[in-house]
Amino acid sequence: MSADLTWLLIKNNNSFLVKRNGVQFSSEAGNLLNKNSFKYSGLANKKTVDITAAPSGRGVVVATKKAKVSAYKPAKTITKVTLTKGIRKSARSVAGLTRNGYRADLRQAALARVSALLNSQKPVKAAPKKTGKGIRAAKKN
Repeated sequence: MSADLTWLLIKNNNSFLVKRNGVQFSSEAGNLLNKNSFKYSGLANKKTVDITAAPSGRGVVVATKKAKVSAYKPAKTITKVTLTKGIRKSARSVAGLTRNGYRADLRQAALARVSALLNSQKPVKAAPKKTGKGIRAAKKN
């Protein structure tokens, strides 16, 4: 089935569609910005890029969908790679993947997703205890 026909069938009604306050979002795999549009759809497009947090809590998993694979083997359409080397190396890998002819239009969205996921996995630094200044602070000690 063509990508355009698939999009016409699923754009208004599917199980991943979230409609709130006049805005439509989509929670499907392969949708980098979670927008309900043909460009970002992981269901309608033949080639997709999906970036999720690694199950171990360290790194990201980059999954790509191959365009031409037998319809009898849907599990073999998705290739997953775990990137754990840090923000710069992970971003470079994702940029290279999207730049080399595989959904170059999604490069900015993919880099933003990688950066957000890896920054959310950083440990939270404890705030230093504030010391009071002046006469009253000296009296409390």
